[in-house]
Amino acid sequence: MLNTILPILLFAALALAVLGAAKRFLMWRRGRPSKVDWIGGLMAMPRRYLVDLHHVVERDKYMSKTHVATAGGFVLSAVLAIVVHGFGLQSRILGFALLAATVLMFVGALFVAKRRRNPPSRLSKGPWMRLPKSLLMFSASFFIATLPVAGILPEGFGGWFLAGLLAIGVAWGVSELFLGMTWGGPMKHAFAGALHLAWHRRAERFGGGRSTGLKALDLADPQAPLGVEKPTDFTWNQLLGFDACVQCGKCEAVCPAFAAGQPLNPKKLIQDMVIGLAGGDDAKFAGSPYPGIPLGEHAGGPHQPIVVQGGKGLVEAETLWSCTTCRACVEECPMMIEHVDAIVDMRRHLTLEKGATPNKGAEVLENLIATDNPGGFAPGGRMNWAADLNLPLMSEKKQADVLFWVGDGAFDMRNQRTLRAFVKVLKAANVDFAVLGLEERDSGDVARRLGDEATFQQLAKRNIATLNQYRFKKIVSCDPHSFHVLKNEYGALGGQYDVKHHSTFINELVQGGMLNLGQHKGGSVTYHDPCYLGRYNGEYEAPRAVLKAIGIEVKEMERSGFRSRCCGGGGGAPITDIPGKQRIPDMRMGDIKETGAELVAVGCPQCTAMLEGVVAPRPEIKDIAELVADVLIEAPVEAKKPSAAKAAVEVA
Repeated sequence: MLNTILPILLFAALALAVLGAAKRFLMWRRGRPSKVDWIGGLMAMPRRYLVDLHHVVERDKYMSKTHVATAGGFVLSAVLAIVVHGFGLQSRILGFALLAATVLMFVGALFVAKRRRNPPSRLSKGPWMRLPKSLLMFSASFFIATLPVAGILPEGFGGWFLAGLLAIGVAWGVSELFLGMTWGGPMKHAFAGALHLAWHRRAERFGGGRSTGLKALDLADPQAPLGVEKPTDFTWNQLLGFDACVQCGKCEAVCPAFAAGQPLNPKKLIQDMVIGLAGGDDAKFAGSPYPGIPLGEHAGGPHQPIVVQGGKGLVEAETLWSCTTCRACVEECPMMIEHVDAIVDMRRHLTLEKGATPNKGAEVLENLIATDNPGGFAPGGRMNWAADLNLPLMSEKKQADVLFWVGDGAFDMRNQRTLRAFVKVLKAANVDFAVLGLEERDSGDVARRLGDEATFQQLAKRNIATLNQYRFKKIVSCDPHSFHVLKNEYGALGGQYDVKHHSTFINELVQGGMLNLGQHKGGSVTYHDPCYLGRYNGEYEAPRAVLKAIGIEVKEMERSGFRSRCCGGGGGAPITDIPGKQRIPDMRMGDIKETGAELVAVGCPQCTAMLEGVVAPRPEIKDIAELVADVLIEAPVEAKKPSAAKAAVEVA
């Protein structure tokens, strides 16, 4: 009986799965066009899955082993089941191979069941709670059905009764796993996730690469949408990426806005985009809602606005404006989904088409247009902080080894101390540097994160035109946001530069013996990783190496490195100022106080401002440049080759 029933069940499920796959693919293709390497992506998919994706999954050892056993066992079991029971190639060798694969899958399913007995709050419940049972049923049914093939049990063992039970078990298993992958269900992520890896929007992330710069809008194309208004305005492979979400909630667990009680949950945001693409409401969402926003009140469709002003669309505007763009969600996502890209795309529509930037957003954008800086300060005061420093200007020198990008911290009295400290370091190392002075304008970072792509591109193009007048080897900035934009986002507009953060450059000077340093005499120190230096650009070691060079042993916070908690200052969050139950910098200060450190080393003016805004008592906040400047020994460095400083710059 099984020899008749199993092929029917298997091939019927396969046929329906193929039909479902075609339907799902056409659903993704409702999105805007996006060029992909169709064949190359598919060829690269196994490596991306086994290496790049596994590197992220491996951070959770329990789930890594579970995933290897369950997913690996299922793939082997499914292929061998089709060969053995579908096509009837019932050799003992294949039988034993299928038995081994089902045992591997069964063991993995037991680990899944254990995790689901008392799941973390970040995990979605609902249909996901039945998944362990389906995995166990699939593996157990095929194991028993394969025993006669392996010669362990006689043919026809158990008669019609056992055959009927096994047929039910197989039908249950193949329905959940085969049909669930394409028609919708917990296993949907397996099918969508595999293709998402093949045709990822940022293919450069694979093979050890890094890709964090926002994609530019083509403002010259009158047909191109200015951001994303409805689900089908996303590119089709973005929609594919949303469908790959496994609802593990790792993004939710690290999101600073969610932890602060602001109305954002990155996991639900992605699921809302899936709901919008297929059409429906969020009443059946089985995870944590947006803080303060109940389930069941929001709905949408593929061609309906995502945000409805004064109404109930898929997502409320405050959800989008709560994001600090820290990329913690992207860094943790085991499916490599790009949450921040989606949020900024939707912000672009609200800002450019609706003029709906909240709170001080509109004022800041107007200031950038009128005065080239977000604070609205008179542009002529940009160099007041350095009136007594006699800084060399690029307009006078025409060329230099290093162009020091000052940034809008020039208008902030607190950040001026950092800038002056860094100038002291540059002069102590005899670095050939210059500044743009009054020719420098805002880098455009804030405008771009707030969705004003037009103002960003205007500022960027004017800066690029200025920079192209001069000759320099590298740009150095004390601001990770300016550093990131100049390094990773100006290129799309024609500005290709070698850009370094000041902590990286100071470390190169230290390693090159260009600084005569004493030792830090203060108390214990911890270091806060800026998001735009760490997660965006992968620089974690240079700041710590500099601190070590001046005698500081960093007392690491529990959340440091790529898991550092955001200070709350990125993405224009202090400007949009969406309320929550607590402030993000207060939470970060709690992390700091747990270390017992008396001083916090930082490398970002926005981090400095946010952390210093926490009510005392709290540790002192100092930029790395200030700490280095404090221990500089004024005595001249031992005689070196005359071009040593220049050589250090060239090698850097």
